[in-house]
Amino acid sequence: MMGLISSLHCIGMCGSIIGTLTFSLQPEIRNNKARLFKIVFNYNLGRITSYAVAGALVGVVAEFLSLPFTQGQAHRVLQIISALVMTGAGLYLAGWFPRFAYIEKLGRRLWKRIEPFGRRLIPVKNSWQALLFGMVWGWLPCGLIYSALALAATTGNIMQSSLTMFAFGLGTLPAVMGVGIITPLLARLSKAQRFKHIVGLLFILFALLAAFPSINPMRVQHIMTF
Repeated sequence: MMGLISSLHCIGMCGSIIGTLTFSLQPEIRNNKARLFKIVFNYNLGRITSYAVAGALVGVVAEFLSLPFTQGQAHRVLQIISALVMTGAGLYLAGWFPRFAYIEKLGRRLWKRIEPFGRRLIPVKNSWQALLFGMVWGWLPCGLIYSALALAATTGNIMQSSLTMFAFGLGTLPAVMGVGIITPLLARLSKAQRFKHIVGLLFILFALLAAFPSINPMRVQHIMTF
């Protein structure tokens, strides 16, 4: 759900990237819909794979940071931090807290190191190169990705943290894959202040669910039998 409602931001940030990459392809690829779809899909598969790897790394870091605390205390601290970051993202999407964009500075140093590897893959000529470029692209600094990572850190499990980010990536897939089709619709929606407010409030709702998981109607109940 977070990935889906992030579509406006994804179109603005990643839509131009996918458009430029598509335009840089050889004419025989651009004019062949099947080959073009495969290339674009591999871009996004690589991007989502990077999200999953980032989720796993966050899960590892969360486990180390929780060592000085009891399991319950550590999980609660992570829940509160996650809720604060997600609230900031919601206020940013609604247009009420533009300074949240400064959080993207956290990943700029890493991006400067890996971005040259992606540049060497352009122009992309095959699906393998598209996959590798997508894996570089996935580390582009983005405040909404960081808010999803904050949520992933609360899972208390490296695998679950990775799967959370994989699911977030899947949520962004329709917007980025269909950029040429749905961009006009999203462009109109992006001008509607009410729509921005709804998206931002949904993010804040997710933040509340992260801070108080007991009120989450989608919470999985674990039942033990003996």
